[in-house]
Amino acid sequence: MDRRDFLKTGTTAASLAAANGIVEPLARADEAAAYEKPVPRRKLGKTGEEISIVGFAGIVVMNNSQSFANNIVAEAVDRGINYFDVAPSYGDAQARLGPALEPFRKNVFLACKEGSGGEEGDFTRDSAAKTLDESLRLLRTNHVDLYQFHALSKMTQLEQIFGPNGAMEAFQAAKQAGKLRFIGFSAHSVEVALAAMDRYDFDTILFPINSVLFSQATFGPQVIEHAQKKGMGIMAIKGMAKTTWPESLRQDHPHEKCWYEPANFPHEAALGFRWTLSRPITAAMPPGDERYFRLGMDIGQKFTPVTHAEEQKLLASAAGVNPIFRLGNA
Repeated sequence: MDRRDFLKTGTTAASLAAANGIVEPLARADEAAAYEKPVPRRKLGKTGEEISIVGFAGIVVMNNSQSFANNIVAEAVDRGINYFDVAPSYGDAQARLGPALEPFRKNVFLACKEGSGGEEGDFTRDSAAKTLDESLRLLRTNHVDLYQFHALSKMTQLEQIFGPNGAMEAFQAAKQAGKLRFIGFSAHSVEVALAAMDRYDFDTILFPINSVLFSQATFGPQVIEHAQKKGMGIMAIKGMAKTTWPESLRQDHPHEKCWYEPANFPHEAALGFRWTLSRPITAAMPPGDERYFRLGMDIGQKFTPVTHAEEQKLLASAAGVNPIFRLGNA
């Protein structure tokens, strides 16, 4: 099961429980410790924007109450988070994030994605235009700062996006109309990511970057290098990911919002996230699990690059681990 099927079906014990009622948060914003130093910001490539090095994944508020969404968004903003990212495929996340983010909208960088993404995604002009308008309605805003093609993994998707009546036509029309400011993409394939960057002058890329992928699959370093040459803003996902779930746990595991097995909480996950933030990137997105997101905010506020000794320890622990993505899947 991949991430798109995971988000659609919710086939974990926790998600089955959620079907019978709203998931309660593990902690409330007013219980969070006070921090003096906000999450720092970095320049987002050639956009001229500066965003927090830790982002807020919309999945954090998926299947939670509106009061929880309001509290955790307010807490994130208070702690220095100004980069928020969501997608239509994240269940009710847009409907929850819109009202929660409304009081802060002028001071945050809001990224959204087109459609469901993935092999089954409809990357046509009409579909992209309708999806964007619906996202704007749910997010209670007249524009998004960044709009992205979602989860590209097949070369055929690029052909549809850039072909006649393709989604790029809708993106460019929406930019002219003021509905979006910058155009980017997320990808789960090295080959597709490299090809996409050569097809269009994108502003940003959102890509899986972690030590297991780098050391066990050579998956990611070439994408970072190419994006740097293009002057793009580079945002990372899966910084706290470790491996695929074993077959016996794929349908029933303890992390409702992680389709992959995350690094052990908190020390292994913290070191892995610091490693990702130590790459030449702008920002990293923690998992949608609330505990991991709060850990990400803690790391952001106290961030120090990994030392050589820490990196060697992390890479040694990754030896033999099965990465969640591999080369050659385009």
